[in-house]
Amino acid sequence: MSMDKKYDHKLQEPAIQKKWESADVFTGKIEADKKPFTIILPPPNASGKLHTGNVLMLAIEDVLIRWKKMQGYSTLWIPGTDHAGFETQLVFERSLKEQGKSRFDYDRDSLYKAIWDFVQKNKEIIEKQIKSMGPGLDWSRYTFTLDEKVINTVYNTFQKMISENLVYRDDYVVNYCPKCGTTFADLELRHVTRKDPLYYMKYGPFTLATTRPETKFGDTAVAVNPKDERYKDYIGKEIEVEGLNGNFKLTVIADDFVDPEFGTGVVKVTPAHDKNDYEAGKRHGLKIKQVIGLDGKMTELAGSYAGLSVQEARKKVVGDLQKKGLMVKIDESYEHTISVCYKGGHEIEPMVLPNWFVKVETLKKPALDAVLNKEVRVYPRWREVTYVRWMEEMRDWPISRQVVWGIRIPAWYNIDENSDLQVTFINKNKERATGKVSDLLKSYSYEEIESGLQSLVAAKDAKFVISRTKPGNRFLQETDTFDTWFSSGQWPLVTLGYPDSEDFRYFYPISVMETGWEIIRFWVSRMIMFGIYLTGKPPFKDIYLHGLVRAIDGKKMSKSLGNVIDPLDYIDEYGADALRMGLISGTANGRDFAFPKDKVIAYRNFANKLWNMARFMLMLMEDRKVEFYDEKNIKGLNETDKAILIELENTKKNVNESLEKYRFSEAADFIYQFMWHEVADKYIEHVKDREDKELALSVFRFVFVEGLKLLHPFMPFATETIWSNLPKNEGDRELLVSLEWPK
Repeated sequence: MSMDKKYDHKLQEPAIQKKWESADVFTGKIEADKKPFTIILPPPNASGKLHTGNVLMLAIEDVLIRWKKMQGYSTLWIPGTDHAGFETQLVFERSLKEQGKSRFDYDRDSLYKAIWDFVQKNKEIIEKQIKSMGPGLDWSRYTFTLDEKVINTVYNTFQKMISENLVYRDDYVVNYCPKCGTTFADLELRHVTRKDPLYYMKYGPFTLATTRPETKFGDTAVAVNPKDERYKDYIGKEIEVEGLNGNFKLTVIADDFVDPEFGTGVVKVTPAHDKNDYEAGKRHGLKIKQVIGLDGKMTELAGSYAGLSVQEARKKVVGDLQKKGLMVKIDESYEHTISVCYKGGHEIEPMVLPNWFVKVETLKKPALDAVLNKEVRVYPRWREVTYVRWMEEMRDWPISRQVVWGIRIPAWYNIDENSDLQVTFINKNKERATGKVSDLLKSYSYEEIESGLQSLVAAKDAKFVISRTKPGNRFLQETDTFDTWFSSGQWPLVTLGYPDSEDFRYFYPISVMETGWEIIRFWVSRMIMFGIYLTGKPPFKDIYLHGLVRAIDGKKMSKSLGNVIDPLDYIDEYGADALRMGLISGTANGRDFAFPKDKVIAYRNFANKLWNMARFMLMLMEDRKVEFYDEKNIKGLNETDKAILIELENTKKNVNESLEKYRFSEAADFIYQFMWHEVADKYIEHVKDREDKELALSVFRFVFVEGLKLLHPFMPFATETIWSNLPKNEGDRELLVSLEWPK
C-alpha cells in the first residue's frame, strides 16, 4: 500500500467528511446497554458566518464527542442555529439601506417574512462552514430557534409562567436604544468613559449641574442629600423655577442617592429618563413625564423643542438658557461613564415603558443551589464565582424586545377594551400613521390598522388574552418579541424534544454545556433556571467555559481596527486540523488568548510529520512479513521497545486525566510530545538500525496506531486519512473513529 508523497488537506478533508456522512457514524442512537453522552451546539447566528470563537467551540466539543464515542458511549451532538433577534434584524436592515429602503417601509408581517427569506438563504452558508470543520454532529436532529417545536415549547413555558404568576407587566425604566428600536438588559450594555460638557444652570434658589439640560421639561423634583447641611432648610419646600416654556414649581426632596460632591450637591430629578431618578421617584411618589419618545425625539411636553433629536434639543436648550442668563457656567472637560448598546455602540436612552417581566426570585435560588451543591460543576473552577455573584444579584428579567424578528409574544389586546393603545401602522396609501387606536379608528377601519400594523404599546394595566391564535374580532397582537435568551434558555429542552420524546427520556440531562465564559450570565444561568423549573433537574452536569479568541496582537477583534481574523482563510491555507489543534493548544484553561497563528502553522507541519511517519512505516513493511503486535504473546522486546511502550502507557494516562478535567490544551500537548519527540525523533531512528525489523515494526505500528487514536479527537481528518492507508488486522474497523479508545 502506498501513500501520496504529501498530505493534501484540500483533497483529503472533503473526502473524509463524505466517508463519515455515508457511514452515518454520528447519528445518535438510543442504546439501552450504553451510557448516553450528550452535548448541544451553542447555536451560532443563522445569518452570520463562522468566527474564531465558533471554531474553538466546535473543536473542543468535537474532541469530547469523538473521545466519548471511542470510549463506548452512545453519543449525541445536536447542531442548530439561532435566529438572533435584533442582531439579525440589524444585518437585514443594512441590506435594506443599500437598496434605499428602511424597515419603516414594511408592515410587521411583511418585514418578518422578508427577514425570514433573508435568513434562510444565509443559514445554509454557516451550516456549510460548520461542516468544513469536520464536527461529529447529528444533522438529522438539527434545530433552528424559530422551528415550530421551539415556538410551541416557548409558548407552553410562557403560559405556564403566566398561570403561576411568574410573569407580569409593569412600567419600568428600561435601557432603550432609539437606533436599534429595542430595550436591552443591564448585562447587554457596554459602559464607556468619555468627556462631555457639565452644565451649571440656575434652578430657582439653586445652581445645579447636569449633563442633560434637554430633559428639564420632564423634571418633577429637585433632590439633595439628607445629610447635606447646606440645603437642610429647603427639604420638603416648593421652589419656583424660571423655565424656557414658562415658570414651573418643584418640590425639594431628600434622598441618599444624591452625591453631595457632584456639582453643587443639588440635582434635578427626571424619573422618566434616568434609573436613579426613577427609583427616587417611586420612593417619593413623583410623577413621570416622558419628554423623549421612542424615536429618540423630544415629545410635545418639550413645547417648542418637540420633534428635535436629543442632541439638537440639547444644543438649542443650552443656547436659550444662555440668552436668558440661566446658564451659570459650563465645564467642558467633565469625564463620566455612559451606557451604550453592546451591538451597535449607540447611546442608551433610559425610558419608562410597559414591559413583560419574569419574577426570578423563586427561579434563581434552585439554579444557584445546583452550582453551590456541585450538582452542576463549573470548569475551570475559578469561573464559578462569576455565576454565583450574578445569581445572587439577579433582578426581575425584562423578556420583551421591540423588534420584529423573533418569537412574538402571544398576548392579544381588544381595541375596544384598550382604547388607549398606541399604534403605528402603514395605511393603504403606504403612509405611516401613529396615535391612540381610539383616535385612529375615526379615520381608518380596524382591518386597515390590523393589516398594516407595525407596532403597538399597551399600558401596563391593559387587558390582554394569552392565545396562540387570534381570540376574536377586533384584537391586535402584542408586537414585542421574546428576548432571545428566553427562547435559547430552553435550548437543552427543545433540541431533545421535551417533554415526552424518547430522545428526551434517554439523553437528558446533557452531559456537558460547553460555551464561552462571557455568556455564563446571559445564557447558562437561564438554561439552568428553565431546566430545573420545567423538569425538576438541571439541564446539564458539567459546564466548560472557554476563553475568548482575540486578535494576533491580543486586542479584541474589531472591523474598525482591521484585525478581524477569518478562520476560513486558515482552513483553506493550513487545513481544519491545524486550525483546530492550534486553537485548542493556544488556550490556557478557559482564559482569553491571542490567536495563535504560529501554533496553527506548527500543527500543519505536525500533520505532515504524521504523514511521513506512516509512509516510512509502509515503506519498511513492504517486503517484510510483520506480525500485528500482541502484548500478551510478544517476545524478544529490547529495552527501547519497553521504554516506548511505557511512554505510551503514560501518555494514555495523562491524556485521559487531562480530558476528564477539561484541560484540552494539556491533553493535546501530551499526545503531540509523544508522537513527535518519543516516536518520531527517537523510536523511528531506533527502528532504522534494528536487525529484527519485523519485531520493531510490529511495536512501531502498535504504538503509532494507539497514538493516532489518542490524536483523532483533536486532528480527525489527518488521523482518519492515515488510518485508511494502513494495513488492518482482522476485525479492525474501517473508520478510526469507530475503534476502541486506548485504555
